[in-house]
Amino acid sequence: MNIQLPNTIDIDAAAAIPSDPWRDFTPGNWTREIDVRDFIQKNVTPWIGDAAFLVPATARTQALWTKLKDLLQQERDHGGVLEVDATTFASIVAHGSGYIDRELEQIVGLQTDAPLKRAIMPFGGWRMVKNGLEAYGLKPDASFEKIFPGIRKTHNDAVFDVYSPDAVKCRKSGIITGLPDAYGRGRIIGDYRRVALYGVARLIADKKEQAASLDIDALDDAVLRLREEIAEQIRALKELVTMAKSYGFDLSKPALTAREAIQWTYFAYLAAVKESNGAAMSL
Repeated sequence: MNIQLPNTIDIDAAAAIPSDPWRDFTPGNWTREIDVRDFIQKNVTPWIGDAAFLVPATARTQALWTKLKDLLQQERDHGGVLEVDATTFASIVAHGSGYIDRELEQIVGLQTDAPLKRAIMPFGGWRMVKNGLEAYGLKPDASFEKIFPGIRKTHNDAVFDVYSPDAVKCRKSGIITGLPDAYGRGRIIGDYRRVALYGVARLIADKKEQAASLDIDALDDAVLRLREEIAEQIRALKELVTMAKSYGFDLSKPALTAREAIQWTYFAYLAAVKESNGAAMSL
């Protein structure tokens, strides 16, 4: 399919990009603190009509889908796995930017640096990753054999540590199946919208305020754990900014346009998917 794409910048369109991300929105508590619920209540009107306003897929979308279908067929021809990066464990910034077709994509971002290239997540369980790679004739990086579980404890190891003797017997005998030891079974439903609404810089500032508000005069287990978790959250938010920069976007600021709002929200979701190996990741 041949389509014509613009190769010049529309100066008028560029000049029309607004500088105030919150223009025309009804203010409220959401402008004073992180409160997505308040923003929705004051600015969202439910649509109760039909879908007649929707338009068919554009030539650009159809061309991109054609490329993706070809890649999916290649993956099936390879037995279900097209490519695996067996030398790098997944994280928010483990891989560089990746595209299906950079000229066609309006919203960008892949889990690795190439379409349908799998990443490995050994923090869930090293044995599962190793067996999965070997099933497709692949070998993991030799250094991982020393790291897991000798240096880094995995989710799988942690779950078995807390199993009772009876639970282990039931698992091995097959009386109980589907236990959460091979990988994390949690459902993560993150509020990814706040990245588009506030920008990461504001979210980091809010996290720092939360840390400062904790009672340092009572450093019990709960306070210490929360302070550590907030520090991890701040590091992850900084990595989110780094990941987005590899695609040419600055997530430290709020989204200025509808397209940016979708891109910002998707990047936040993508970062979670790249780092977590849960049973379900909902957007």
